Amino acid sequence: MKITESTVSADPIVVIMGPTASGKSALALELARKRGGEIVSVDSMQLYRGLEIGTAQPTAEEQMEIPHHLVGCFDFHERIDVFMFQRLADAAIAEIRRRGRLPVLAGGTGLYLRALLYGLDDLPADPGLRQELDAAYDSEAGETALKRRMAELDPAGLARWENCRRRLIRALEVRLLTGKSILELQKNPFDRLRYPVRAWRLDPEPEVLRERIARRARRMLETGWIEEAERAIASGLLETPTAHQALGYRLIAEHLAGRFGFEELHARISTATWQLARRQRTWFRHQHPEAEPLRSGASVPETA
Repeated sequence: MKITESTVSADPIVVIMGPTASGKSALALELARKRGGEIVSVDSMQLYRGLEIGTAQPTAEEQMEIPHHLVGCFDFHERIDVFMFQRLADAAIAEIRRRGRLPVLAGGTGLYLRALLYGLDDLPADPGLRQELDAAYDSEAGETALKRRMAELDPAGLARWENCRRRLIRALEVRLLTGKSILELQKNPFDRLRYPVRAWRLDPEPEVLRERIARRARRMLETGWIEEAERAIASGLLETPTAHQALGYRLIAEHLAGRFGFEELHARISTATWQLARRQRTWFRHQHPEAEPLRSGASVPETA
């Protein structure tokens, strides 16, 4: 992947990355308090209003204490892509710097973070083809048909993005346009950082992370997530592209329809979240060599 822009600024920023439930938000808050920082969320789902509990957005109290950016900015009927996110995040970082404060990036959406730090790829794009594939995905048996096509054309891409609609469609688009796998075309993503950074990657032991995920899922379900999901579903969430990415809401819809009880709901959400976390751990280990690993309970060094 070629970098599309030169380095944006010589002033460093701090990045806290890692899988869901690894403690990124707490560590970012700790660092922002110590260093006079403001937090920029790098989470594709925290952008949306009305999904505060299910996407683990910072509380109102936390946002009053430390300014947060790119949290609850959009209605979930709006589609925000990586290109728009990059523009919004660049603007937020510039605004924070103008106030003489430290930008602290925290999040687990790997594609968004890579686009912000390294730039967007210059691979060919065909919006018409992408729209056609998107519509095909929504048709009856369309998801199965597209995945079967990917299995024939780009099995490695399917293995990587089988559970991510947006990335799967983009990979198929690139394969159809170039005749090559997007993975092959992105073999050298680390040409140059757009920002000088100090980056840390939270990497809890798997058993610790799995326990955290289960504990957090239960707490969220017991403190309003089901009611939040019910309101969002009544407002049309399940008919939006956001629903495909917002983990847990479709499962809650099935629970509300009486298909399974609370304990089964908790187990299914915990399992789905663990699967996401495993993919995120792999992504961050391979896609962000600039990040220093931190284990559970660690703090960012004072020299950050």
